Amino acid sequence: MIQGTGSSVGKSRIVTGLCRILKEDGFKVAPFKAQNMALNSYITREGLEIGRAQATQAEACGVEPSVLMNPVLLKPTSDKNCQVIIRGRVYGNLSAMDYHEFKAELKKVVKEAYDELKSQYEVIVIEGAGSPAEINLRENDLVNMGMAEIAGAPVVLVGDIDRGGVFASLYGTIMLLEEKERERVKGVVINKFRGDIKLLEPGIKMLEDLIKRPVLGVVPFDYSYIDEEDDPGFEMYRLKLKKGFRESVVIKILLLPHISNFTDFVPLSNFENASIEYVRPGQVIGDADAVIIPGTKNTIGDFLKVKEWGWDEEVKELAKKGTVIVGICGGFQMLGKSIKDPYGVEGDIREIEGIGLLDVETEVTREKVTKKAAGHVLEHKKGLAAYLSNSPFEGYEIHMGKTLNMGAGKNFSLIKRKGESEELPDGAVDETGNVLGTYVHGIFESGEFTKRFMNFLYERKSLKPAVGNIDFWKFKEEQFNNWARILRQSLDMGAIYKIMGL
Repeated sequence: MIQGTGSSVGKSRIVTGLCRILKEDGFKVAPFKAQNMALNSYITREGLEIGRAQATQAEACGVEPSVLMNPVLLKPTSDKNCQVIIRGRVYGNLSAMDYHEFKAELKKVVKEAYDELKSQYEVIVIEGAGSPAEINLRENDLVNMGMAEIAGAPVVLVGDIDRGGVFASLYGTIMLLEEKERERVKGVVINKFRGDIKLLEPGIKMLEDLIKRPVLGVVPFDYSYIDEEDDPGFEMYRLKLKKGFRESVVIKILLLPHISNFTDFVPLSNFENASIEYVRPGQVIGDADAVIIPGTKNTIGDFLKVKEWGWDEEVKELAKKGTVIVGICGGFQMLGKSIKDPYGVEGDIREIEGIGLLDVETEVTREKVTKKAAGHVLEHKKGLAAYLSNSPFEGYEIHMGKTLNMGAGKNFSLIKRKGESEELPDGAVDETGNVLGTYVHGIFESGEFTKRFMNFLYERKSLKPAVGNIDFWKFKEEQFNNWARILRQSLDMGAIYKIMGL
């Protein structure tokens, strides 16, 4: 089991790399995280919702993502409330205190999922959450030492040197554990290192003397692309490193407070002469060739912020200039005339006026759609939509809302949900063809669709068009392999195998 001294220390990435190493070494391996808190989720083949990190780790294992790998998923809707998803289905919205009391009942759910997964694989790599030293949350813990106890798993503790204080965080975490928990920790890893390791070595020796456990490796700060789930900070930094084209199309993504599935836009960054930028809260959008409003777990709440920051008026002005405006899921809802929440699913506001660029109205529903989907863009006559006409795509839906065209608007595409035979209309397009919305996440992973999208922007700026489709799956495989190679060079894999009893 991989645990960390805190959130965002790199647990998910370490687990992903170990999963790929174990796969390369011939083991039938799977990831597991008892409870995940993330807005960036994934829909399994069966239409069940899990954390994206576990889906990514499953891909690194070369196996199909399963709801058994993440039986409890929490999706924050505010600072004190979250949607609770159990074995891929919505259980309901709970406050932090109510959920803390509910955790005792979830231990059985977690154990059953783990036992079922264990029966199918030779090795399970388990990921913790946050820190095991949250002493106020020790009772009924089911994701850190509580999970290690359920699984009987040895623990490797990861610390993040990039944020500073790694020796204190590793030592302090171990010292705050109870004795029986401390015994489970068999070694530690220092992650995200930059600099001359010779300067670190005296500290490593002193740390090992203090904690009586080996440092199993020092892992460098690496920019291999691995799907992130908690926030797009690492992705934003990666994109910053890729900038530098004198002539490029500029695509700006609005960083909504409860942004979800921001990994939707990673394929765009693989094109040459493309600058992908996130607009931070309160910043001005400014000039852009395209603006994307992403999905969100709280459409109405986030849209209030959009209005507060003036993004709604900016988007309208950019649309008048012919800028491409794309809304995905919650972003699509915001582009419409209104959003209604008659059942109070998202909060106390029952109706809010939208940006109004698309002639659609949305009603938030109690039922959640979680489906794989495939489709094609309808025939359109103007703008970007015409350029995309008839192009096929695949993706998935995650939304609690139904959006209806109000007359003048035209649907963007036709989709067919996995397991269903009926074709359904999806999304909407404005009269210029340059403002469009869709409920389909992951649409930019479809090579032909995305090539046409980018070529429309290239043509407008008289830039060289993209010739071939970007193979996003191949790209991810290359990144998994590269990251696994770096881990092999950085970690004492012999010691780790010994800890695992292999």
